[in-house]
Amino acid sequence: MSERIKIWNAAPAGYKAMGALEAYLPTTRISPLHHELIRIRASQINGCAYCVDKHSKDARKHGETEQRLYAIAVWRETPFFTEEERTILAITEEVTLIHQRVSDETYAKAAELFDEEYLAQVIMAAIIINAWNRIGVYTHMQPAKE
Repeated sequence: MSERIKIWNAAPAGYKAMGALEAYLPTTRISPLHHELIRIRASQINGCAYCVDKHSKDARKHGETEQRLYAIAVWRETPFFTEEERTILAITEEVTLIHQRVSDETYAKAAELFDEEYLAQVIMAAIIINAWNRIGVYTHMQPAKE
């Protein structure tokens, strides 16, 4: 599979706008590690190898363990994630798979655990990585071999 168009060259203004969305994320209250959980889970679902690779490495830099990294795809089946993380992962899955199901149960749990600002930030983080995934997948971006 060869890489396709380089969006950043062909549409620099659009790519810059994506960068502005990305620049918003560090201003939120979401911890860097939780950002990476959101990014990894959405990227797994979307099949974005580039983003799974990048954000797994970033998560390790933020102290994520190998055990938890391996278990993100099966988070419901493990005891490795906190209630807050499980809710963040559920939101991420629902935003990513919005055509399949958006549950009142997940939203109610999120509203119980998080204030509106934090919940909005989690939703925005999931939306942003989904946009990046679509760029990566459609343009065949590939992670570098080590």
